[in-house]
Amino acid sequence: QVQLQESGPGLLKPSQTLSLTCTVSGGSISAGGYYWSWIRQPPGKGLEWMGAITRSGSIYYNPSLKRRTSISRDTSKNQFTLQLNSVTPEDTAVYYCARGESVVIDTRNEGDYWGQGTQVTVSS
Repeated sequence: QVQLQESGPGLLKPSQTLSLTCTVSGGSISAGGYYWSWIRQPPGKGLEWMGAITRSGSIYYNPSLKRRTSISRDTSKNQFTLQLNSVTPEDTAVYYCARGESVVIDTRNEGDYWGQGTQVTVSS
């Protein structure tokens, strides 16, 4: 059973950098034809795919967030990470990591394993 767990700070001030880590157990991020994604859901809104990384290290970004987003991985720890620069209150959301067979995951049905999500609030 693959499990994903997000970790990172829950509260940030505007202009800071958000850093989140997704720790994967029960499966390797370096194996299989999967995309390991970051998705967020602002309050009262739908899911927004942010980006994904593959087993070979190829990275894909949502064009609307690409300028501020960086995704990387640490295969020795079986983790992948998200950095979002220059956060604003509009970045307040529940952030999820997930595994899927397609690059973009923007519905629950498109990821076969999800983390429980972590609340990130941006406020001065």
